[in-house]
Amino acid sequence: MTARKVLIVGPAWVGDMVMAQSLYRLLKQREPDASLYVLAPAWSLPLLARMPEVAGGIELPVAHGELALRKRAALGARLRAESFDQAIVLPRSFKAALVPFFARIPVRTGFRGELRYGLINDVRAFDARKLDKTVLRFVALGLARDESRLPEIPEPKLNVDRKSADAVMERLALPRDRAAVALMPGAEYGNAKRWPTERYADLAARVSASGLAVWVLGSAKESALAEEIRARAGAAMIFNLCGQTSLTEAADMLATARVAISNDSGLMHVAAAVGTHVVAIYGSSSPHFTPPLTARKTILYRALSCSPCFARECPLGHLNCLYEISVESVLDALRAVHA
Repeated sequence: MTARKVLIVGPAWVGDMVMAQSLYRLLKQREPDASLYVLAPAWSLPLLARMPEVAGGIELPVAHGELALRKRAALGARLRAESFDQAIVLPRSFKAALVPFFARIPVRTGFRGELRYGLINDVRAFDARKLDKTVLRFVALGLARDESRLPEIPEPKLNVDRKSADAVMERLALPRDRAAVALMPGAEYGNAKRWPTERYADLAARVSASGLAVWVLGSAKESALAEEIRARAGAAMIFNLCGQTSLTEAADMLATARVAISNDSGLMHVAAAVGTHVVAIYGSSSPHFTPPLTARKTILYRALSCSPCFARECPLGHLNCLYEISVESVLDALRAVHA
């Protein structure tokens, strides 16, 4: 029997792409000889290369949210020669289903939604109550149609390149004589997921005073935020790595950190997937819906009557869900790990 070839249309966010590895791992557990390819934005291809279950990443050359019908049709036409047996479409949008349709992949699996009849021909019912975690929604699409019971979820596990981390430490002149705590103060989604900057600064100062180095990680857009944390903290052993590393280099650095302290963000999921203990701070989002998929975690969440609202900005204007998480509570979580 010829091994199957599967195209997976991946998600557009870093955290979701990491969580989707649970699906890839499940598929390979069930069909070790299957070849899995992931259609995804260009930024995610190096991350996919760290997932041993993925045979290859295929760039989706369109901007986030862009229909780009001609580009999708042209890509689908090019993929016809690849003779995929099945496509699994993780996003529930109309446009996400276009490339597999244009590629004439015979089985196109996805959830019902956005009038995708015809584009998706293996339509699965979407039950938000049963599939109450993002990772369950991904994994469910890898099950057989008659399979109703969800299996044990494999945790994401990214390959790590220790030489890459060494090269970053040398390039950025980071001290090697101190263990490091990684802080990820950003959240692309919005301010309602960001623990206040002054709290991160207070935390950074106290962590540095305890003898640990502090690495602030994030994208170039978060460099100013990291500089504000450094300025407020006024401590020498705080290093701004935002925009100084690629995504995979950030993963390698996180793998060497003693603990990662993060908002609910993509890098939080990356830290979990490289095996670092994660102290996860939740505001407008929910640790039930998007938890770090690891046993090595500490969740800080207030569960207020208004939580979770999933808003980008606090609709009530107070951000109590974040302000009620104290610096001392984060330090307690750190001490429990770094005893």
